Amino acid sequence: MKKKMIAAGHICVDITPAIPGKKGAKINELLIPGKLIEVGDATVSTGGAVANTGLAMKILGGNVSLMGKIGNDAFGGIVKNVLKKYGLEDGLLISDTEATSYTVVVAVPGIDRIFLHNPGANNAFYADDIPAEELKDAALFHFGYPPIMRSMYVNDGEELVKMMKMVKEAGAATSMDLAAVDEASEAGQVDWHHVLERVMPYVDIFVPSVEELCYMLDKERFQEWQERAAGRDVTEILDIEKDVKPLADECMKMGVKILLLKCGAPGMYFCSASKEVLSQITDRLELDVEAWAEKEYFEKSYVPEKVLSGTGAGDTSIAAFLTAMTDGYTPEDALHLAAGTGASCVAAYDALSGLKSFEELKKKMDAGWEKAE
Repeated sequence: MKKKMIAAGHICVDITPAIPGKKGAKINELLIPGKLIEVGDATVSTGGAVANTGLAMKILGGNVSLMGKIGNDAFGGIVKNVLKKYGLEDGLLISDTEATSYTVVVAVPGIDRIFLHNPGANNAFYADDIPAEELKDAALFHFGYPPIMRSMYVNDGEELVKMMKMVKEAGAATSMDLAAVDEASEAGQVDWHHVLERVMPYVDIFVPSVEELCYMLDKERFQEWQERAAGRDVTEILDIEKDVKPLADECMKMGVKILLLKCGAPGMYFCSASKEVLSQITDRLELDVEAWAEKEYFEKSYVPEKVLSGTGAGDTSIAAFLTAMTDGYTPEDALHLAAGTGASCVAAYDALSGLKSFEELKKKMDAGWEKAE
């Protein structure tokens, strides 16, 4: 039987209206006060790390269970019904006092997405919500989006540290992803550098986006990136050596063992610690330390068949990377599958409809799937 994975953390309903776009369009030309914008049908789907990463793990053949908190309301019913189709609804926690989280995704072709987000019940997710029984045989515990879960970032991330430490002590490998922070919100006032310093010793595999990480570790650098980008996607102007590697080095010094930095359309940066450090990861994961230690790559993205929405592309790439790692793939193959999954994801408005099996991805790669320049 395949090794057990758990995807926990943030879960919500995503509402994505189909918005027509044109090449070279700018968001300020579209979203004008008082303007009526005719859109197409809306895609209503589950979102957040639990649904995007967790369900993608299931679709990609992983043995996974999900843990997330929803409200006893209409949006909660949508989440429950979607997870029920995959037989994964049992891990949901239902609150009678909190509303289900939702996000309106403004996804215009050629323009980075804008999210209108209500965190809802995610703000009340705690370490004690995780059943000890579920951790007993888990090889991997992935936690997503603590920056938009209030319980996880207040008090200098005390609850987040408590949770990740608890999971490691229970014998599972730990993985964590971040999320973008609204600078004007309560989360935007948190000393994220300090929070990450506290939690990183308990994170084996760290899989954030480079923008999210830079905002949290070095706001001056992040501001400089934005100035250089001049309104374009920040990832288009990044230099791997000068911009990305310094952030990666800081993460590794904090205690991360395996790092995957999502760098948008250009690709993903990967690095790993020494054999001695990787050997500290739980034996349940059965990681081939010789194959995974002291590696560094930049994996360029595959050219997608079409681009409808980037929603969930990062989450599903993570799902492929973690599933491949748990299944015993080499880091090189895990990165190929992660990049291929991300390129497949953007061909649909939701996070899951465009996904392909590892077998399908390999056939496409073997047939000469083009890489981004």
